[in-house]
Amino acid sequence: MKPMLAMAAAAVWIAAAGAGLAERGMTVPLPDTSGLSQAQARALIAELAQVNVITSNCPDHAISDAEWTLITATGDQLAAQLGLSAQDYDREYYGPAFQLLDDPGACDRIGPTAGPLIARLKQMGGGTTPTDHPQ
Repeated sequence: MKPMLAMAAAAVWIAAAGAGLAERGMTVPLPDTSGLSQAQARALIAELAQVNVITSNCPDHAISDAEWTLITATGDQLAAQLGLSAQDYDREYYGPAFQLLDDPGACDRIGPTAGPLIARLKQMGGGTTPTDHPQ
């Protein structure tokens, strides 16, 4: 996928994802990321973007709505923590994540990392049980 096309696809996908989250009205407990160094936060947000794109586009590696919410909301939380604008978030993390779709082995390489990532987010205080109130 060409870089500009990947960026456009990422922007459209992010807008649709935000609308889907609002439509579902689902919130889940988020992990405590406040103790992460900037390098750790950047590594985690990159991993979250990659897993989000792969699990959303590779049917053999689909995740639940609650797991998706945990991943996307944690990414949003980290973007805010890092002071990233929406454009920087898309360019730095979702652009490269969407480029993974050009790699025929990406689904089977990255898809299996979703479970361990979700488990790690849960160990950090996140959860996949929907709550009644937004965070």
